[in-house]
Amino acid sequence: MKNIALIVLFCFYSLSNYASPIDSTAGIDSTQKIVNDDINNSIAAAICAGDAKKLAFYFSSSIDLTLPNTDGTYSKSQAEMIVMKFFSQYPPDSFKINQQGSSNEGSQFAIGTYSSKSVKFRTYFLVKKVSGIPQIQQLQFEKE
Repeated sequence: MKNIALIVLFCFYSLSNYASPIDSTAGIDSTQKIVNDDINNSIAAAICAGDAKKLAFYFSSSIDLTLPNTDGTYSKSQAEMIVMKFFSQYPPDSFKINQQGSSNEGSQFAIGTYSSKSVKFRTYFLVKKVSGIPQIQQLQFEKE
């Protein structure tokens, strides 16, 4: 019985550390860093593939969106359609994250370069947890 209690305590401790926010300047929990890298990599993969549906999976219920000739706050479904049009107009050649970081509150950001034929876009996304689920709150594609 004592062993079961220790296992439960260990699992609870592990899960509580797993969900803790990252402080980018000190004491980064390596498990949390992997989770944050995974979400950024998943978002980057959707952008690189030009897959608006996969990208929209990570959208918040309302999202601040900045694209050429488009700037505003949109519902998840509206934003998906706008991003789909963007990807069809500017099909991806590549996408690379150049910088990423996080706050003490658990939000994280990434800045990258999206390339489409001869046009490059500085890309930025902000991810915040809503009810413990990371969601994109802001997404920007600005011509360089």
